Amino acid sequence: MTQRGTLGVAVIGTGKMGADHVRRLHGVTGGARVAAVVDIDEARAEKIANAIEGCTAYTDPSAAMAADGVDAVLIASPGPAHEAALLTALEYDLPVLCEKPLTPDAASALRVMDAELKLGRRRIQVGFMRRYDTEYVKLKSLLGNGYLGRPLMLHNRHRNAAAPTGFTSANLINDSVVHEVDATRWLLGQEITAVTVLRPTSSENAPEGLDDPQFVIFETDGGALVDVEIFVNCGFGYQVQAEVVCERGTARIGEGHAMVTNMAGRWGGTIAQDFTERFEDAYDREVQAWVDATRRGEVTGPSTWDGYAAAAVCEAGVRSQTEGGRVAVQLVERPALYG
Repeated sequence: MTQRGTLGVAVIGTGKMGADHVRRLHGVTGGARVAAVVDIDEARAEKIANAIEGCTAYTDPSAAMAADGVDAVLIASPGPAHEAALLTALEYDLPVLCEKPLTPDAASALRVMDAELKLGRRRIQVGFMRRYDTEYVKLKSLLGNGYLGRPLMLHNRHRNAAAPTGFTSANLINDSVVHEVDATRWLLGQEITAVTVLRPTSSENAPEGLDDPQFVIFETDGGALVDVEIFVNCGFGYQVQAEVVCERGTARIGEGHAMVTNMAGRWGGTIAQDFTERFEDAYDREVQAWVDATRRGEVTGPSTWDGYAAAAVCEAGVRSQTEGGRVAVQLVERPALYG
């Protein structure tokens, strides 16, 4: 298959995530360049664009997508802005890497999926970067070869040193546990059918109005049970760990990522302080894979269906938070376009 030349990418959103992707595309990723940056903060967009030769700043995503030299779009704006940007990108028939969430709710995700289905081909990859993390890839391979037998349970721990200002209980599900939602579906190859959220006594480190930590339970259509400890104000660092319990053994990841030292009768190490440190390599591989596939005229990685399914599970999780108890996940029939 022929491969196009350097891919001109418009990055929409230049906050922490977007700025990190600009840095990555400009200095790490091969075969791509930052052709445009978009932000409602015009001064911030211009500051970033001025540091990159041939990059233009915009405040309107549509104007950036219509610009000469823009071949693809990376969306890193806040979730509520994703639907409009995605629909515009589909109108321009541009390939997209969209940071999670695809959209904030299942209804808007369905609208995006309908637009892609009308186009008749995949254009969107969703940024679930754990699928590109070395440890998660090894775990997926181990489960796939069947050596340990069927997966029965999956335990997850997701901890942040401190939550951003204004972080809510709904954010716990939509912005944090959403990663475990996709990891569960991908690792096990099963859909999540129900969600239950339980709340222990809240930590004194949690800001007012936020119940933290919380304990989330998934049921799957393959009969597995999955639990997630989500603790976004643990105080000591960023940790993501998983252990799968199978018929003939277990496998655990997330504990050996950092260096361990031994000295003077003690041993220890460091703990990553945020997601960009822990998953930097995964982000690099994710974006490189997207660029390579796009240059080949292909779309790979997590699909719009995966983004929709995650949104539907998260909606059920938020309902369980607010109403209590077990909440069933409602999914439409999976279109043939998404396998």
